[in-house]
Amino acid sequence: MNEPTPLLAVSHLFRSYEGGLVQALRDVSFSARAGEVVALTGPSGCGKSTLLSLLGLLDRPTAGSIQFAGQDTALIRNPNAFRAADVGFVFQFHHMVSTMTLQENVEAPMVALGLPKRERQARASMMLERMDLVSRANFLPANVSGGERQRAAVARALINQPRLLLADEPTGNLDSTNGQRVIDLLVQHARAQGALVLIATHNPEIAQALDRTIELLDGQVVSGPSHQRLGGPRELVRAV
Repeated sequence: MNEPTPLLAVSHLFRSYEGGLVQALRDVSFSARAGEVVALTGPSGCGKSTLLSLLGLLDRPTAGSIQFAGQDTALIRNPNAFRAADVGFVFQFHHMVSTMTLQENVEAPMVALGLPKRERQARASMMLERMDLVSRANFLPANVSGGERQRAAVARALINQPRLLLADEPTGNLDSTNGQRVIDLLVQHARAQGALVLIATHNPEIAQALDRTIELLDGQVVSGPSHQRLGGPRELVRAV
């Protein structure tokens, strides 16, 4: 039986800085398919955030290629449009716009798609209800809890139903209950939408609960066996 075509294929990826003196990524290759939730693990400075930036077209590789849905991302002429339509980001420090309410923050990505205001409001309200944030919709980020801000950030990342969701330490500042909730939401999105979710994490319990692990060390994928499981996630004992 043939393996399904990967949604994402990374081939011999390099990223260097300072004229090649700093090698952030070195010959990174892997593939992943729609519906998977993949953990990116490794110590601080190993290249996880750099890799996510390249996958989301926030940066360009020094060498190598990234294929998404069969397309070489180096040929994408409008990265902003690509991100708006196909990519969602969740960061450890939520990056909510401080002068906008949670409702407005969640609506913001839909502006790039040209959706009318009434539709943006309706979709954002439904997403906030899913996140149990209806009562906080008109609050500024500074006036809600850390867990509520991060759930709003997840809502914002999911609002355009991206096929690729990139999460960089999304539970790093959360307690175990809110951390579990965020991971569950990301996994649910992958399963329901047939999306690919990559989660950079230091937490081995999160990594073990996901489908597969890609470990980085000094900018390279560590060779050797990696656990693989589908159908999760298992409940996390600690998600911080």
